[in-house]
Amino acid sequence: MYKVLLVDDEELDLEGMRRFIPWSDLDMELVGSVNNALSACEIIKNQEVDILVSDVNMPYMSGLELARIAIEHKPNIRIIFVSGYQEFSYVQQALLLKAYSYVLKPMNDRELVASLIKVKRDLDEEIKQREVEMAYQEMIPIVKSDFLIRLLEREESEELLTQMSISYEFDQLKWPIRVAVMELDNLSWRQTGSLFSKRELARIFLQRIQEAITDGGMLPYCKLSSQRVAILLEDVSATHTIRTLTDNVQLHLTTSLTTGIGEPVHNLNQLQLSYRQAVEAVEAKMFLGKGSMIKYEDVSAEPGMLDARMLDERMNVLLKAMEKYELVQICDELEKLFGSIRNLRSRFTVHNMSNYIIWKLEQYLSSRNEDLFDLLGMEIHHLDILMQFETVSDIRSWFIQHIFGISERLYEKSNSKDGKFIRSVIQLMRERMSENITIKDIAQHFCFSPSHVGFLIKERSGNTFNELLVQLRMEKACELLKQPGLKVYEVADQVGYRYLPYFSRQFKEKFAMTPMEFRKRELG
Repeated sequence: MYKVLLVDDEELDLEGMRRFIPWSDLDMELVGSVNNALSACEIIKNQEVDILVSDVNMPYMSGLELARIAIEHKPNIRIIFVSGYQEFSYVQQALLLKAYSYVLKPMNDRELVASLIKVKRDLDEEIKQREVEMAYQEMIPIVKSDFLIRLLEREESEELLTQMSISYEFDQLKWPIRVAVMELDNLSWRQTGSLFSKRELARIFLQRIQEAITDGGMLPYCKLSSQRVAILLEDVSATHTIRTLTDNVQLHLTTSLTTGIGEPVHNLNQLQLSYRQAVEAVEAKMFLGKGSMIKYEDVSAEPGMLDARMLDERMNVLLKAMEKYELVQICDELEKLFGSIRNLRSRFTVHNMSNYIIWKLEQYLSSRNEDLFDLLGMEIHHLDILMQFETVSDIRSWFIQHIFGISERLYEKSNSKDGKFIRSVIQLMRERMSENITIKDIAQHFCFSPSHVGFLIKERSGNTFNELLVQLRMEKACELLKQPGLKVYEVADQVGYRYLPYFSRQFKEKFAMTPMEFRKRELG
């Protein structure tokens, strides 16, 4: 509703306007009705007033003087004069004050209502124009942001981009320019009790970035995602600008920011190159660590390859360290594994390494009749977290924590009475593997009946005697097949098989390949 102030020194006229004008129907509200200009001045200074309806001739201060004071305080106020004076000088002064109407007394209610309707229409139109202007002003940053994205990613023709760059004043940039990509780092997987959710952090990040860039009068920027923005920076001040911006934004966040900066370029056509370099630089935090500023020229991206045999050797040492509960060695071996891929600068390789370690752990634990995911205390789909980690250090730390836990549980089991018995059985079976060993031989060694030994093996290992023996023989066969000097029939003989076809059939059932196929795969 529009706020109206009535001023008239004649009480009857004042009361008539107050009572007989349908203010609510006009979408108007009276904020005051006073009989002198001095009281009206106080209301105008202290309250919101959209429309002033005032008598012209009043004691102490005229309506014309009141109007001048009102306009000084509220330039957009609308004024309607009511007066019994028809002299030209009064009308002329009222026109100079841009009064909307000059209503003569004795006053006709319809005439005043018509004047008020005219004022309301004008105010409505002004509000609409103001809303359109505000909407336009709000759209400008959005349009500029959208254009910058298209410019960086080259989604339009060069001719169109050139025309748009002039329209949005991108041609006024002071070259050379660097493209910076600033990214909100994810919360650490070990961080608990955060004050903000991931979505709330992203909202704060974008809001603070916009405020800091606007307040600092910096160059154009655009939102790439809820956690990433691209900013154009003048080369000479790029480092200082990013540090200042990071410090301002970091005050309001509980996690860090990483910024990648492309090399300086000298025209619009080269911006895409600097942008790609900035993206590559910010993603290098996988290897260089997060919470820092990374320049493309400082990022080494030399291609390389992993040595599969070296990985197998390192993994075997790691598994033996787990078995013995050697925590320092576990930590060292994981550091060596991940250290071997740091210089490759490939996220794909990092994720492959993670999957490889999981696969080897699962194989190893399966051979011990243990379930990896039971020991981890998680479902298989929870391993998606490995794909979400932003740095090699985070992935390595995750593996250290969980492998420590698995190693501890294995160590506790192996040192229990049940664990010691199974270890003794397995050790005896390995020592006499090449013989035609039977459950009776095991029973005789431990001074138990065969049925009782069979029950204990099944109860404590999860396998029958024959299943356990076949598993141990196949594991040993795999080790021997990696030795090129041994014939396949010699391998079969050393693991207790006198009939080669039977050995080959059992090997294929276990590994889905023949012994020769396994050897070719391992020895190349």
